[in-house]
Parts: sequence; structure tokens; C-alpha cells
Amino acid sequence: MRFTRYGHACVRLERDGAVIVIDPGVYSDPHALDGAHAVLVTHEHVDHFAEPVLRAAAETDPALRIWADRSVAARLDGLGGGRVTVVGDGDAFDIEGIGVEAHGELHAPTHPDLPRVTNVGFLVDGAVFHPGDAFTVPSRPVDTLLVPVHGPWSKTGEIIDYVREIKPRHALSIHDGGLSEGGNALTDSLLTAGVRDSATDYLRVAAGAGMELT
Repeated sequence: MRFTRYGHACVRLERDGAVIVIDPGVYSDPHALDGAHAVLVTHEHVDHFAEPVLRAAAETDPALRIWADRSVAARLDGLGGGRVTVVGDGDAFDIEGIGVEAHGELHAPTHPDLPRVTNVGFLVDGAVFHPGDAFTVPSRPVDTLLVPVHGPWSKTGEIIDYVREIKPRHALSIHDGGLSEGGNALTDSLLTAGVRDSATDYLRVAAGAGMELT
């Protein structure tokens, strides 16, 4: 499977001609959606869900399908044709021969005074897990974990513990739009040291870069 980062939390996964895009938000390159067969959206926050961009892509390509949590699906009401499917924890579906499972229910807490929104992570092809903004642990092993390395809802120690709990073979950076170059370097150093004694390889993937997942 081909993995490409398109900025912040947005990634593109490709296999055998099928193209799946996860979390195209306002910090993402809109070209991530070019030629996509399906879009998965973990939750409603704008850094994961750019409604005008996604609507425009859907209007340009009538075949584009979208799977999302209930809040996002409600905001996309009107696209018609059963093109938007609500998914929640435990759901499983197929996209062009690629299996997808939904895991998780809520966004990680930011502060007791701030309401939590729904959040669903996606396990693609039984191997690649995008958790959105949560520390969801899927009910089965994960080969490649997309790690949200920075957010107002997390601290680095929690992220290290999350990777250690999942125990993926590969951990790839996402969700770094709020960090400077120096902040990214510091976070990378801490995460690398934090998982050094595990069997996990942590790797920063720059926006626009891609790699083959084997």
C-alpha cells in the first residue's frame, strides 16, 4: 500500500488502483482528493474536515463516497444518492476491495469545560490505523500507527504511552500543523527515545512525502 501525507492529519492510501483519503482538513493540500474513490473523516474539527473542499470534490466526482462519524455526515446532508455513510465503533465496510474497520467513539478530552465531540478511528486493510484526535486502542493488532504527535488535547508523554500500548511495527507522524520546525524536531527526539526499547520504528513523514508500506 502506498502512503502519502498531505499536510497535518490528512493522508492518502493507495492500493491496486483504489485511493482512500482520510481527514482532508483546512491545513491539508486539497489535491489529496484528486482521483480519490473514498474519503474517511474521523470528526468535525476543521483541521480534519474542510466542508467546502469536500463538497466541491463530491460535486466534481459523483462517484466519490464518504464515510464519517454522525456529526460530519449530518453536515454533508444534501449530497444525495447514499453517498455519505455514518459509521461508528465496531462497523466494518469495503472500499474497492480494501477492508476498513471503525474504532472509537469520542474525541480525547481537552478540558472539563469543553464538550467532547464524536471521533472514530479507521483501521485500513487490517494494517494502518488513523485514530483521529483520540488515543483509541483497536481490538486487534496494528502494523502501522499514524501518530498524532501534537494537539491541544495531548502531551508528549501520553503519546509515547499510546504508541507503547499499541505496539505497532511502524509509527508514522501526523497531526503536526501546530508545531514549528524546532517543535517538530524536539517532539521527534522525545518520541524516538520513548519507543527505543520497543519493537516500534518511529518515522517523521514530511507533508508531501510518501512511502510504500510493506
